[in-house]
Amino acid sequence: MSTEEHDDPETIRYTADVVCIRGDAVLLIERGWPPHKGRLALPGGHVDAGETSRAAAARELLEETGVHVDADDLELIGVYDDPDRDPRGRYVTAAYLVTVPDNTTAHAGDDAAAVRWTPLNDTGQLAFDHSTIVTAARHRQDSPF
Repeated sequence: MSTEEHDDPETIRYTADVVCIRGDAVLLIERGWPPHKGRLALPGGHVDAGETSRAAAARELLEETGVHVDADDLELIGVYDDPDRDPRGRYVTAAYLVTVPDNTTAHAGDDAAAVRWTPLNDTGQLAFDHSTIVTAARHRQDSPF
């Protein structure tokens, strides 16, 4: 790429997403707003000023699903930064994994139209690159490390 193609600095938005697992199910939200309105996605959202991505992940999980976890219990899956992962522009997300007790319940809040526990091995095609993130989380769970 030539430098002429990148004369203006790119605006990058920082987000955090959570793969929340209960037994053999993952917690998904139904998006209540564009893009991907009505599609299933991981709970997550913007990292606020002065906040770490880990704290943002715990906060967004609570706001969107009512599930409370300690930010220290979140395990980093990876950073996802494909320039085309979001139709709104450049979004970089830190994705985290957390396992919750079998009796954990969830309810739609904040921007989620609905929530559902979905079989971890049968999520279907999720919004954004969230299917890729769930697959990475599954591999992380299967790893002996």
